[in-house]
Amino acid sequence: MNILNGSLLALFSFALAACGPQGAEIQSTAATDGATSAAAPSPTPSAGGDRLVMELKSGKVVIKLRPDLAPQHVERVKLLVKEGFYNGHKFHRVIPGFMAQTGDPTGTGAGGSNYPDLKAEFSPAAFERGTIGAARTGNPNSANSQFFICFAHAPHLNGQYTVWGQVVEGMQFVDQIAKGEPPPKPDTIIKMSLE
Repeated sequence: MNILNGSLLALFSFALAACGPQGAEIQSTAATDGATSAAAPSPTPSAGGDRLVMELKSGKVVIKLRPDLAPQHVERVKLLVKEGFYNGHKFHRVIPGFMAQTGDPTGTGAGGSNYPDLKAEFSPAAFERGTIGAARTGNPNSANSQFFICFAHAPHLNGQYTVWGQVVEGMQFVDQIAKGEPPPKPDTIIKMSLE
């Protein structure tokens, strides 16, 4: 989900969206249609699993889920983790000092899950170091499976992207993810599991 694979229309819409350092955006180039852009049905409460463990080649990253901020997004992530969806996915867009993005099965930034896109769940939660947000297109209601982890405070994202988690252990391993758009040799999520 990055600008590099976007069409001219996508580039125009991205110019209107919130930008990061040097114009970097956390956007999706995935095209959506009526089947995938509909809001997901209300989640049903699931038992347990308020933390995720993301295994990287450098070590384990523990993520606290934030259903208090984004219940729909948290339920989607938990569902995908239970299905093994994220295992082996590349970090396809990693901008030093800004964020690392993953969650696209194609590894190009243009893909997502087979589930419908999610309605935005914006909150007053600030994007700080280790905050996890849902990547999307210029349409606020287009988040699906892709997400990003902030390397540093990113106030320009506040209220513009859905916050669904926070790294609570292992941020030093996130810092070691190969950089680039895309990285020459992208790092992958070895495995994600619910704790």
